[in-house]
Amino acid sequence: MTTIPDSKLKEMLLADGLVTEESFNSIAEEATRLGNTIAEVLISRNIITNEYFLNLASRYLNVPLAQLGEKDIDTNILNLLPEDVARQKRTVPFGRNQDGSILVAMEDPGNLVDVEFLERYIKARVVPYLASGDDLNKGFSLYSRTTVQGFKKIIEDNIKLSLQSRTRGEEAAGDVPIVAIVDNILSYAMSLKASDVHMEIFDNFIIIRYRIDGVLHEILRIPKDVHPAIIARIKMLGELKIDEHSKPQDGRFRYKVGGDVVDIRVSIMPTFYGEKAVMRLLRSTNRPLSFKELGMFDDTAKILNESINKSYGMVLVTGPTGSGKTTTLYSVLNLLNKPEVNIVTIEDPIEYDMNYINQTQINPAAGVTFATGLRSFLRQDPNVIMVGEIRDPETAEIAIQSALTGHLVLSTLHTNDAATSVPRLMDMDVPPFLASAVLNAILAQRLVRQIHTDCVESYEPDRVTIDAVKKQLEELGLNPEDHKLPKRLYRGGGCVADGYTGYQGRVGIFEVLNVSDNIRGIINKPEFSLEELKTVARKEGMISMFEDGLRKAEQGITTIEEIMRVIRE
Repeated sequence: MTTIPDSKLKEMLLADGLVTEESFNSIAEEATRLGNTIAEVLISRNIITNEYFLNLASRYLNVPLAQLGEKDIDTNILNLLPEDVARQKRTVPFGRNQDGSILVAMEDPGNLVDVEFLERYIKARVVPYLASGDDLNKGFSLYSRTTVQGFKKIIEDNIKLSLQSRTRGEEAAGDVPIVAIVDNILSYAMSLKASDVHMEIFDNFIIIRYRIDGVLHEILRIPKDVHPAIIARIKMLGELKIDEHSKPQDGRFRYKVGGDVVDIRVSIMPTFYGEKAVMRLLRSTNRPLSFKELGMFDDTAKILNESINKSYGMVLVTGPTGSGKTTTLYSVLNLLNKPEVNIVTIEDPIEYDMNYINQTQINPAAGVTFATGLRSFLRQDPNVIMVGEIRDPETAEIAIQSALTGHLVLSTLHTNDAATSVPRLMDMDVPPFLASAVLNAILAQRLVRQIHTDCVESYEPDRVTIDAVKKQLEELGLNPEDHKLPKRLYRGGGCVADGYTGYQGRVGIFEVLNVSDNIRGIINKPEFSLEELKTVARKEGMISMFEDGLRKAEQGITTIEEIMRVIRE
């Protein structure tokens, strides 16, 4: 992110009436304590938006905004700078003036050292433009799409070299061709922002698949002859037993490409044709996202804010694996992270390193589990405790007791919706009177793919779509007649930058159950009824995930097909 001197930023914000002298100084102190810039704190607190700050920086630096998403970039111009250099310098060349000077989008156009470097590298005068991180990512994605053939050729060439080598099988795990194959599979996955890499062996070939924006895509098929060496290489990286083939194994390692570092969790599973490897790529983002950036509307964010600002109790985030629960919890922790608050977490794994928060990684081999860690935390004088997941009665019991004794406890559960978390706690031997006493709120969520803004188009939904919306509302126990059905919806036309999918990135859909006195009364009833709980919650204003998704579909954030897909999963 580009920077504006603190004094100048203060002057500009005061002029726009967004801060007072006192509030700016308070934010500056917080930024120093957290090790962040003032701009990052302002954005995370929703005082300003990324777009607003970008326009401020443009005014201060007197350079125009690049707006890469609106431009058709010539491949020859793009390739003036290799992708690894572009990513390292956070810059993308996107145009040429008649005098031969090159237009370059930069995250920090005020960095004269980088400008001089680019002029030497490109061998032409550079005209800097300002670009946001998201805008640059659109430019980087063009590299990814134009290098797919190059990626496949590199893999094919190294497979040929490996098959010509005298060393075969596991002995070839350290050979240059096998190392190159694995490195390129991982680096290409990172360039496409894949969250998972699947390597699956079948009768005659290996399939490489990437999970991108929550959906698996087949990327490549390679000969099965190199399978033993590739799996052995992955085991070496994850510090697993190379000669163990009959048992599942789990490991992890850190991988670096260009300026990016990613933690990779490895899972090896025996299958009929051989071992399958799945690698989850865990990126450390620059900062936790705000509730707005997660996709929360103001009504949802208001309830969640009220529940986390209570001095004790429990707030749960629920959803299946990969639904963004941990990301939401990090956003909550970021809001609570203040000098007067002692925050401790126990996680599996630690996905984001947060300043001034005491984070612990579970290690069952050393006796550190969610339950034992939570029990030890109580002797650390915490105000806020984050438990990665409540997955057994012991953890549930300690978490409940912690919430009862003056601590705010944040955790996750695997349930389909917010209300179902209550009987799930009861299944883990939590008495209803304790559950009702400690629960502040329960947030359920899913992730849906966002429509790529560069190729969005609107349309009038047909009768089939409207009927599908009505049916889904009825399945949720809602009356379609009480809802304003969409008259216009949106979809992505597909373009080079999004791989012709029409989607780019993901956003959350949410429902939040505010545990009011009426809800507590229902939980405490001798004959607990989940349907009654849902009915009362709706009467009190709870909006279901489907309704939240419907709002996002009507606003052109996502498609109705995406909402239907994730709701029915």
